[in-house]
Amino acid sequence: MSILGLNFRSCATDLCNWTGSGFAAGVDSRIVLQVQLRCTEGSVRWIYPGQALRVVLEPNLATAMRTTVCIKPSPSLRGASVFIERAGQLELLETEGGRPERQVFCFRADGPHRPAIYLQSSPQSVGSWSRRTMGFRYELLSNRSAAPNAGRTGLQVVRGYINNVSHDSVRQTSLVEVSAERVYWQRSGVFEQQAAASGSSPSALPWRGHIHTLMQCHVKPGDGEFLFTGSEHFGEAWLGCAPRYKDFLSVYQTAWAARQNSCDFPLD
Repeated sequence: MSILGLNFRSCATDLCNWTGSGFAAGVDSRIVLQVQLRCTEGSVRWIYPGQALRVVLEPNLATAMRTTVCIKPSPSLRGASVFIERAGQLELLETEGGRPERQVFCFRADGPHRPAIYLQSSPQSVGSWSRRTMGFRYELLSNRSAAPNAGRTGLQVVRGYINNVSHDSVRQTSLVEVSAERVYWQRSGVFEQQAAASGSSPSALPWRGHIHTLMQCHVKPGDGEFLFTGSEHFGEAWLGCAPRYKDFLSVYQTAWAARQNSCDFPLD
C-alpha cells in the first residue's frame, strides 16, 4: 500500500507523548495527521479519530539506529487498522477487530528510514462523530539486548528451569514458561506459588511464571538451572539475562574472592 498522494499535516507534541484530535482529517479525507516523537517510550491518544495518523519515532539517541519497535494497542484501538511503514510503503500489521486485548506487536526497524506507525481509522458517516479515543503505547528496544531498556530497575530475579518455549511469528516474540526454585525479587506477581498440598510447607511450594523475550534471542528449552533477570515491559516480565546458575556462581565467587563484587547475592 503506497502513501503517495496524501496531504500530511504535522502536529505539535511533547517529546514522548501525543494527544490530539482528528477533526481536521474529518473535513478532508486526504489529510494525514503526522506526529514526531523523540523518546524511546511513550503513548499516543487520538481523540475523534479521522482518516489516518502517521507516528514517526526518532529518538535523540545515536544508538537507536538499529532498533526493534514494540507497540501495545489500547482496547479502544478497535476500529482501526495498524500498518508499519518501510521505505514509503505500508505493511499491514493488524486489521481492525483482529487483535486480542493485551497483545503486543514488535517489528524490526534496521533500515535507513525512521520507524513509523500508521493508523487508518474506519470511516464515519456525516453527523456520526462521537468522542471515540484510539491509542497505543510504544517502546524502542536495542537489538543487542532482549531486555527493553535494560538499565531499568529489575522486575524479577529468579532461579529456576525452562519448562517450555512458545513462539509467536506475528509478534516476533517468545514466551518462556519457567518453574522457579527461588524468587529473589519481583516487583509484581509474575511468579506465583502453586496451590498447597495437604501438609506441605508454604516455603517448599513451587513457583511458576512466564517471561517474554524477542524471537531473535533463540531461547530454547534445555537442561540445567538458570538465573533469570529481567525488566517490566508493558506490565509483563521480559528477559534480560539468563546465565546457567553454575556459571553465575563461578563468576560471582571469583569476583568475591578478588573483592570486586559491587553487591552481595544470597547463595543459599
